[in-house]
Amino acid sequence: MVKKIIPIFPAANTFEAGGLLLIEPRNKIYVRAVTGWFAAWRWMLVWITQLVFYGLPWLQWNERQAVLFDLGTQRFFLFGLALYPQDLIYLAVLLMLAALLLFFVTAVAGRVWCGFACPQTVYTEMFLWVERHLEGSHHARKRLDASGWTAEKIARKGGKQAVWLLLSLWTGLTLVGYFTPIQTLWDAALVMGWGPWESFWIGFYGLATYVNAGYLREQMCKHACPYGRFQGAMMDRDTLIIGYDAARGETRGSRGRNADPKAMGLGDCIDCTLCVQVCPTGIDIRDGLQSNCIGCAACIDVCDSVMEQMQYPQGLIRYTTQNGLANGWDKPTLLKRVMRKRVLIYAALLLTGVLAFVASVALRSPFRFDVVRDRGVLARVVNDGAVENVYRLNVMNATEEAQRYRVAVLGPAGLALIKPLELALGPVEARTVPLGLQLPSASATALAGQTIAIQLEVTRIGPEDAPVRVLGKTTFHVPL
Repeated sequence: MVKKIIPIFPAANTFEAGGLLLIEPRNKIYVRAVTGWFAAWRWMLVWITQLVFYGLPWLQWNERQAVLFDLGTQRFFLFGLALYPQDLIYLAVLLMLAALLLFFVTAVAGRVWCGFACPQTVYTEMFLWVERHLEGSHHARKRLDASGWTAEKIARKGGKQAVWLLLSLWTGLTLVGYFTPIQTLWDAALVMGWGPWESFWIGFYGLATYVNAGYLREQMCKHACPYGRFQGAMMDRDTLIIGYDAARGETRGSRGRNADPKAMGLGDCIDCTLCVQVCPTGIDIRDGLQSNCIGCAACIDVCDSVMEQMQYPQGLIRYTTQNGLANGWDKPTLLKRVMRKRVLIYAALLLTGVLAFVASVALRSPFRFDVVRDRGVLARVVNDGAVENVYRLNVMNATEEAQRYRVAVLGPAGLALIKPLELALGPVEARTVPLGLQLPSASATALAGQTIAIQLEVTRIGPEDAPVRVLGKTTFHVPL
């Protein structure tokens, strides 16, 4: 009888065991610079996203930071919207709408988000720009890495690292500036006066930016990011992808500019491999649709430039669909197929969610309140036989102006506040006050042993605004 065992193979530099590739060895990718229509769009989005990210914390609104999630005071500001922790549902809905928008874009155009606006792509482009300007082209970077350490190499490498570190530190400072006022952080930075949590998160996010954009780069897209793995659930054969027209390009081969490819039995692809050299993840788009393709369209730009030099029609590599490549469809046919059932469902859900969110924000009350019964004393009978219940009332002003509020109670006949209550709250202020309700002896006798549902009414009063009333439910207990 043959005994079955699990074979164990020694680790080797080839990363193979029994002919099976276990771990793909990483070869450093020296990405070639590319220019073109899509490259210009990518850089425009780099500028837009980073102007928003770095500039938004410095934008002022009503003499405060326009966007601030102040964890210390538990106040969250989105331009004219002031939120309390109880209002975080709005932020959760915004995140869900953003996810739904990503699903919609993916169903229509694949990984266009990854290729043009993803933070990993954006910061990799920025770090590569620094690298190219301080170390040279992709060939110069290869030679520099292969050469020995000289004063020039130390200066170039050191300068690059210094710029990377400064950019990473500024990125970490900006991120924390959305949670701690950015001006406070900047003033503290001048005297190294950051608190422990600010220091940790600035360092943590700065280090993450430095490592991800400076060193991991395509490894994040290929191995760490889950989006490249589950995108297949949102894509079909009518989703726009970057595709190589094999029917037109094959058989590939080099030739002179004036040569007749048909006479040579060749397609339009001259096998220059430039599409591989400009790819940030190092794939060959001519091998077909791959999960590692981030849709950056660098291969389209460089291939179109080669086709132009060879005086061939552009579009050998282009945005198309799998059905479009298989059937040779033109652009109008491709666009008609975009409006399919999956896309319409995503669009309807997204539009419904946006309208519901806007309506919810527009109809949001300018204040809110919570009422909690005093747990120490459920109910008590005072000297004249009246029944008294005690509550804690928390009123929150959701505007950035001082407001006044009047409190009343709606319930059985005779139920009233022990003493009239009016509150004056400052901008975005919350206050908790004790509140006593009393039911006369005559009414209490008829309701003995019951817990009665009642309502508190809080009314905003002011000389200019129309009164705004908010009702809240609670209970009143009458002992036996």
